Amino acid sequence: MVYVSRKEHFNAAHRLFNPTWSDQQNADVFGKCANEYYHGHNFEITVTVKGMPKPDTGFVIDMKVLGDIMKKYIVDLVDHKNINLQVDIFKNKIPSCEIMIIEFWNILESQLAKVSDCKLHYIKLTETNKNFVEYYG
Repeated sequence: MVYVSRKEHFNAAHRLFNPTWSDQQNADVFGKCANEYYHGHNFEITVTVKGMPKPDTGFVIDMKVLGDIMKKYIVDLVDHKNINLQVDIFKNKIPSCEIMIIEFWNILESQLAKVSDCKLHYIKLTETNKNFVEYYG
């Protein structure tokens, strides 16, 4: 099995806030991330797919195709957006990195199935130099 990875970047704002809690409880749990005016990050997403290279190309997947899917269905969805207010899939959800990565997985898995027989293996979503989440589906 060969594993192929691609990175893309996007900038976005979000707020971690549970509307059923008091402002104090939100502040206690989410700290600065509950700021009513939101906060932003320079995110990095790494997507790894797995499969066997095709004899006619030597590719598991064409890296350009993988990058195009990531840009069209993830980066274009969230780049320079307020995730809470402007991205429909996160309405009525707390857009933590954990929730975001699961939604991104669902999108990428279905889009990859349309163009390749490789399988989604792993996604890493980096929020800061110190904080990242990983998901294997």
